[in-house]
Amino acid sequence: MLTHRLGRRIGRLGDRRAHLVAITCVFLSAALCQATAIAESGWSALNDGTIVLYRHANAPGVGDPANFTLGDCSTQRNLDAAGRAQAQHIGAQFRSRRIPVRSVLTSQWCRTRETAQLAFPGMPMEAEAFNSFFGSPERNAAQTSAALKILGQWKGPGVLVVVTHQVNITALTQVVPAAGEGVVVRPGAAALQVVARLPSEGGSR
Repeated sequence: MLTHRLGRRIGRLGDRRAHLVAITCVFLSAALCQATAIAESGWSALNDGTIVLYRHANAPGVGDPANFTLGDCSTQRNLDAAGRAQAQHIGAQFRSRRIPVRSVLTSQWCRTRETAQLAFPGMPMEAEAFNSFFGSPERNAAQTSAALKILGQWKGPGVLVVVTHQVNITALTQVVPAAGEGVVVRPGAAALQVVARLPSEGGSR
């Protein structure tokens, strides 16, 4: 019964991958089957004009060290081995699904830049509007406004990927993503419309 219901649900995605998920569900636990269906539903939401806001991949710790210096990665939290693998997996997912990524923006923090570069080699461009304001909440309103202005101008073709930080994504969408998780959005008249979420592969919050 569960397989039948999920088969109808993901069958609406209309691609071969979705039908393969439905068949595979015969051999999976109910929870894993449902999680797989939800993930595939998220990937199917990516098309011309959509945006994916990614939290950087796994970087142990919280915030930044007291001696944090922009441009000096030795003073920052950086990706660990799991985070680098996570970032590479993100790029592989886009390539295996032939999702057309037209532009990649990233904050100026080393962990976001490395995530973006490992996932989409040669494509990332820095955008100050997506820098973390975790330690400076007074910058929230101005940066969120600047970010919304950039995102609101995106019309495609293809997909815009933005690699940023949890506080930025939460301010923009009210979603609290895990490390390496993506939030699929579309620009709206006054705010972003959350379309789907792309679960992370491993890592921590």
